[in-house]
Amino acid sequence: MALSKDHLPAEAERYVMPSHFVESDSLEVQGFVSEALRDLPADASSRDKAIRLFEAVRDDIRYDPYCFALDEDSYRASRIAGAEAAFCVPKAILLAACLRAVGIPAALGFADVRNHLNTPKLQELMDSDLFIYHGYVQLWLDGEVYKVTPAFNMELCERFGVKPLVFDGYHDALFHEFDEQNHRHMEYVNDRGLYVDAPITEFLAAFRETYPKLEEFNRERISRGSSGYDAGFAKEGSS
Repeated sequence: MALSKDHLPAEAERYVMPSHFVESDSLEVQGFVSEALRDLPADASSRDKAIRLFEAVRDDIRYDPYCFALDEDSYRASRIAGAEAAFCVPKAILLAACLRAVGIPAALGFADVRNHLNTPKLQELMDSDLFIYHGYVQLWLDGEVYKVTPAFNMELCERFGVKPLVFDGYHDALFHEFDEQNHRHMEYVNDRGLYVDAPITEFLAAFRETYPKLEEFNRERISRGSSGYDAGFAKEGSS
């Protein structure tokens, strides 16, 4: 693997700088990073920082699949850093921004995944168990490549009985194929590749075309001033 003068793999060099949505230089992202790393020693390794930032994005921003934003600006990392809840795409954008903010190369990745344990309400709104453009992050540590998704917070995993997403700094942290009861859970069916910046225009167009009922649900939710649907989502998970 070719290395640059900065000792980064050549393929990783383009994933260090801030971009339009991955605003690693914004004050909001810098503040999120400072809070997440506040207990780490000054000489903490990049690996330790990556683990802590993964955990912060995973748990400090609750996962809510109903809180799709329909405007592009809501997918900027500076906006996501202050959110109480988000789904996989915003959370991946924020994690990539946080990693770049501390000098760790981080690419945005997108894949289509099939959720075999989709809830009835979400299944009804989606007319499918296929989640297009699931967001994940590919990062580089000491020349090694890891793929992680900070989507499901630990509380949600306990609620739904699914295996937690844990990044130990040495292994990928992607969705598990089976849940705690050995039922089929997530299946990766199509990888859409890596991006320096989020293809939000493309993503929103595909979302509207694929999930018209869910788009209308979100239009109505936004018009009512509701930030999400987690109360209903929690009820579904406890049933």
